[in-house]
Amino acid sequence: MRMKIETIAKQATKSLVLLGALLCWPSAMQAQITVVDEDDDEIEVVDEQGLEEIEFPESMTDNLDSLMNQYMSKTYLTPDNDCQMKNENPAFSKEVFMDRLHRMPTIMEMPYNDVVQSCIDRYTGRLRRSVSFFLGAANFYLPIFEEALEAYQMPLELKYLPVIESALNPTAVSRVGATGLWQFMITTGKAYGLEVNSLVDERRDPVKASYAAARYLRDLYRIFGDWNLVIAAYNCGPENINKAIRRSGGETDYWKIYPYLPRETRGYVPAFIAANYVMNYYCEHNICPMNSQLPTKTDTVVVNQNVNFSQLVSACGFDLQMLRSLNPQYRRDIVPGATKPSAIRLPVADVARFIDMQDSIFSVNSATDKRLVVEVEEEVVKPAKADRRSNKGAQWHTIKRGDTIGGLARKYRTTASKIRKLNGLRNNNIRAGQKLRVR
Repeated sequence: MRMKIETIAKQATKSLVLLGALLCWPSAMQAQITVVDEDDDEIEVVDEQGLEEIEFPESMTDNLDSLMNQYMSKTYLTPDNDCQMKNENPAFSKEVFMDRLHRMPTIMEMPYNDVVQSCIDRYTGRLRRSVSFFLGAANFYLPIFEEALEAYQMPLELKYLPVIESALNPTAVSRVGATGLWQFMITTGKAYGLEVNSLVDERRDPVKASYAAARYLRDLYRIFGDWNLVIAAYNCGPENINKAIRRSGGETDYWKIYPYLPRETRGYVPAFIAANYVMNYYCEHNICPMNSQLPTKTDTVVVNQNVNFSQLVSACGFDLQMLRSLNPQYRRDIVPGATKPSAIRLPVADVARFIDMQDSIFSVNSATDKRLVVEVEEEVVKPAKADRRSNKGAQWHTIKRGDTIGGLARKYRTTASKIRKLNGLRNNNIRAGQKLRVR
């Protein structure tokens, strides 16, 4: 009996501790969501609307092998063999996760619930190696993201948005065609000044796309005034957020319009919170960043004529995969400098070599020059075959320089139209050496 009373007391104490923790984060109370099942692509949850399914963002279902096939990954990122941490994910209580999320230096709200926990578990569990990749690649990309976000006074925690958008893959393309680190659709990209044509896709340009994304996020915040809604709108578009707000009766809290959002968007904000968590607390989960020798110091050279990467390889000995990796916006290895001045990004050490070798570079046959003028071969329509009798008494003339259809008509006492008809000509164009029937 005594043991039973002690057990009940312990359970009550535990419940009070959990209740107290939840009261410290009132925003967490708004998301009454319980995860009941999880597979590779979806989570089944129970919320106020009953059983629902939500999708993980595509980046959370990617295979690390596809990321490691990138040139920069293979060349500049390697596992840290000196890392002494055990490759195991320790277990923590909900209160620990709540406390860590609460202590992160962010403007944006980072509340806790079961879906956030499920996303954290995914990053710290089956996606541990991917997180190692993110941490290594971040040395190259995060300074670019931070500079763009700072230019528009955006919260710097948004720098982790490309982690869930593209898994830090500048050439990523989603199943609906969103492209690049920030996953712009063509219409949105062009609306924010990103050029997309057969040769160039600036959605894949880390610098230009980052500034475009910062402007887009700023504009979304001006519309909604709430960062969770901004993140959701970035994923599914402001129109879908407005629909969810109307269907919820005018609620403007992300966690209250949650049941009315598209399936992937329901998992999007939790994934963003989880990405911020894991990029800050990876050490606590024994995740070792990859060693990085990424060329963080790069510079650009501007060209005013078309340049093929093959010219740079031939004249300067540059690595083709390096050029593609630093310049992912050039879709077919062609820099269209003849269209407008265009930049080529190179490691700082290679910029001087490019400048010294410019004449040699441009003298290499690029095999990309288009013809400015072409000669048009006059089309000659052969006359329909006539029977042998129609050729009896036929008279022929071989055209000499200076001959004209009108001149031949006068010479042979006929008409220009008859000569054209006899020879199946559509007009009066003739050329020297051509044999025409005149009678």
